[in-house]
This record gives sequence, C-alpha cells and structure tokens, in this order.
Amino acid sequence: MDDSDSSEEFFDARSEQSDTTPLEMDLTTSLKEGKLAINYFFDNRFDEARKLLKTFTGLSLYHSLGTAVFAFLEAMLTFEHVDEASAELKRCIDLCQRLRKKSTLAGAISNTFKKRNFNSLTDLECHAELCMAEVLLMSALLTFIEDENLSGLIRGSLQVRQCYNCFRFCGQIMKHRTWESSPTSVKIHFRSGVYLGIGTFNLMISMLPVRVIKVLQFIGFSTNRKDGLNDLRTGYQETGLRQILCALSLLGYYLMVIPMLSAKLSTNDLNLCDEILTSQLVKYPNGVWTLFFKGRFELIQGHLDAAESWYVRSWKSQDAWPQFHYLSFWELLWINCIQQKWSDAQFYASQLFEKSKWSRSIYTYQLAAIKLMLNPKSDEDKSEIKRLMLEVPAYRQKIAGKSLPMEKFMAGRSIRYNSQNNRLVLPIIELMYLWNIFKFIGKNYQIADSILQIINGELAMFDKPSTDLYYADNRALCLLLRGSCYVQMGKSVLALQDFTECIHQNGIVEDHFIIPYAYVECALCHAANDPALAISMLQNTKKKFSKYALESRLHFRIHMALMELNGNSHRL
Repeated sequence: MDDSDSSEEFFDARSEQSDTTPLEMDLTTSLKEGKLAINYFFDNRFDEARKLLKTFTGLSLYHSLGTAVFAFLEAMLTFEHVDEASAELKRCIDLCQRLRKKSTLAGAISNTFKKRNFNSLTDLECHAELCMAEVLLMSALLTFIEDENLSGLIRGSLQVRQCYNCFRFCGQIMKHRTWESSPTSVKIHFRSGVYLGIGTFNLMISMLPVRVIKVLQFIGFSTNRKDGLNDLRTGYQETGLRQILCALSLLGYYLMVIPMLSAKLSTNDLNLCDEILTSQLVKYPNGVWTLFFKGRFELIQGHLDAAESWYVRSWKSQDAWPQFHYLSFWELLWINCIQQKWSDAQFYASQLFEKSKWSRSIYTYQLAAIKLMLNPKSDEDKSEIKRLMLEVPAYRQKIAGKSLPMEKFMAGRSIRYNSQNNRLVLPIIELMYLWNIFKFIGKNYQIADSILQIINGELAMFDKPSTDLYYADNRALCLLLRGSCYVQMGKSVLALQDFTECIHQNGIVEDHFIIPYAYVECALCHAANDPALAISMLQNTKKKFSKYALESRLHFRIHMALMELNGNSHRL
C-alpha cells in the first residue's frame, strides 16, 4: 500500500492503536495520527482530537504541535489561560529544538563558503524545522496579546522574523533535498506545510501598504501575492496534512479579506471558492468552519436568506467551543441590519456584548447604535443607551502596545453622542459603510433603496446651514453615505455629485476622515472609465491627507485598489 494518505480518506476513518511504547513513536505514525486529529477537529469532534494528541504530547512532534494549537486557539478565542498556552507553546518549541539538526560553528562557517548539503538532514529534522516555524508564529501572535507594552511588540516581531526565516529554510529543503529514501507521505506532508507557510506569508505581506512593505523588505522579508496564492492553491490540491488549512486560507482571503478591502471578486475566484466548499462539505458536512464559509460565500453573492441559513447551521453545529458561535453572530447581525430587522440584529448584538471578549468596546457601541435604530421612546430605553455609550471608552484595549483604531473611533462616537444631546447621525449605517457591508446591499435594489430613504431622511435635516457645532461633520457624513449607496445602486453620476459636494464641505470640526474617504470613493467611481485618473486620485489621497481617524484602514483599501488598477499582482 502506498505510504501517501489517500485523498479519499474521510474524517471518520480510524487508525488502529499502535502497540508501541511512547518512546517508539515514529514520524510516519506521528503524521498519520496528526492528520486524524485534524479530521476530528474540523468535524467538530474536538474532545476526540484532544484525547488522541494528549498521550504522546512532549514525545511526538505532531502530537505536541497539535496540543499547542489547541492551547493557542483557546487563549486567542477567550483571552483566558494565556499563561498556560504560552507554556504549552514553549514546551513544543523545546521539543522542536531538540529534534532539529544541531548547528555548530564549523558547520555555519562551512555553509557560508560552500553549497549546503540538504540531504544531510533526516526526515525528522526537516519536519522539526517546519513545526518550529509554525509554533513560533503562534507564539508571536500570543505575545502581542499577552504583553501590551512596546517590549511585547519587539519580542513578537523578532519571533515573526525567526518564523519567516524557518519557513524560507524549509522552502530550500523542499527545493534541494532528494526524498527517494523517504516515505511518500513524509514528503507530501512536508510540502503541504511549506506551501501553507510561505504562501500565507507572501499573501499577508503583499496586502500591507507600500511604505510598510519597503521597511519589511529592508529587514529581509519578501512579498509576492501571485506566488502566495499559487502556493496555497498547490497546497490545497495536494493531500498533505495542511491541505484543509490551505483551503481555509484561500477562503479567508477571497471571502473575508477581499470583500473588506477590495471592490469585487472575479468569476474565477468565486469558482475556486465554490470548488473548495463543495469538496470540504462532503468531507466535513457538519464542520463549523465549512458551514460558516458557505454562509459567507452566499452572502457575497447577495443571497441573504441562504447565507442566514448556513450561518445558523454553523452556529448550531456544535457547543463545545461557544467562541465559534460569535463568528456567526457577527455575520447574522449585519445580515439583519442590511434588511433593517433591527430587533433580530439587536439579539445578535446582545449575544456578542454579553458573551464575547474579543472587543467589548466595539460590541457595546454596536448594540447601542442598533438600539437607536429602534427609535427608543421610554426613559428606560434611553437610559440604557446612554449607559452603553458611557461604557464604550472604558472597554478599550491595547494589542502590542497599540490601541485598536476602530475601538478608538467608536469611543469618539460615544463621546459625540453625549455632546450632541444624546444623538448620533446614522450610526449603524455608518458602521455598515466602514465594515464594507454596503457592497452586499447592491445585489438587492429594494433593500438598497430603503437604506437610501433612511439616509435621505437624515440629510434633509441639514438642508439649511446651522450654527450647530457639528453641522458640517454630520452633513458631510450623510453625503458620503448616500454617495456610497448610489454606487451600489449603479448610479455613479449621482454618487460623484455627492462625493464632490462632501469633499467641498467646509467647517468640519472632528470628522476629518470623511474627506479622504470621499476622495477614494470618487477615485473608485472613475476606475472603470478613466483608470489613470483613478490611480492619480488614489496616490494624491495618500500624500495629501494624514493623521485622521481610521487612516490605516483606508490605506489598505488604497493599496488593494492600486494593485488592481495597475494589474500589479506580482512583486512589489
């Protein structure tokens, strides 16, 4: 029988228990049980996966890595047990260090002057290097969460750099080492990890603004979005251990990142997502992740009812890790906001507010904003909204010593609520725009028109100039939102009129972000008919404006738009 894992292996395939003692766990068996644990995990059989891994943790490379992943995920999802997760990652790093090829001074000098002999590495040493890269990345991310000071940022960044170098070394191993004497599965699983690691790094770095990329290139990083996507596709098409992770990385990029930062998905991209989802739903029909991404796939196509159904299925597919529910709650919140089902939206906003710890500040503000859309009449309801608004700034957090821009923005809005006599202008519509939910309303003209009427009703209140301190800020916001709504309705001429009027609005006191955002929207309106003008406007926006709210978010959008307009999917 071939050593490689069959692509037809299903999640419920069970390996027979080995009679070997823990010290006799070999790499092939470690890989086989590691893949079984992954299948259990993505079929929501978390306890079975954990039990399978636990016996050989600290002795077997992939059992230790799997246990570290469990600890890491629990810490990231709950913001609890961070110390325990750090300790588990440290134990895995120590094991990888013991199993990696030992470096000597003589060897380092020799490798400097002559070509390295990658065939001197054993199979186990190769996989130890790969696992070392993966666990270092998890450790870095955990450091950013664990230590809010500058020291945490520095330590985490150094670990990311070390992780990147490990992946690059693994890429050299894959390219130059001969694998004839190795079991086929050992080679396939190694390739799978290299494609995942290098592909993800290339993809993530390529999305950063150009000025950041130049700094990263100076310190040794490289980026190529096209190569990154090709690596992930290759990793998905092979049957390696990390195949499902390559698939989820592609789905996350095309269904989450691109809709947030870019204008649209190509037909080929959608077809690839459909292919991945179809195959993964066969293998993991009740998997929380496959059900979630299927919902996102339907949402992007404007199929709101189908999307809601898949999200609910994902939510109710398991209860072992309730933190996974919050992903669906977030999406269901916005689906109901799009349809102006404010009571249903309030339910999901309340669930996030009460249970999730990812960003209490954001959840608190969003709940208050939705309550405002319900037109509160009673003193009790108004007092509840006021209480929530007062709590928003108190819940702000820092990651790697930096405040989260959206939390800072929402804290500012909560203060504005109080200074404007308990009133905000279109708060939930504004959030729909900032979270790039607007693009989903364009698939349904009736829904888009109903949101347009809400905006028009608010804008009518600013027809006549006023001495109100925030008159210009609020009017400019309404124009930005209405223009963006017109874009989704295919009325680009009306959209440009609103964006131009917004840009020329004088007297803005606080919301200076509105003007550069309007410039970018203007540029994107010109993209189809005059790409040169669009490129010029986008570049000028970066140079002309600075130090405004949500600046990094806009720079990401500008960067992605320029890549599309320039056809620049290659090296930056």
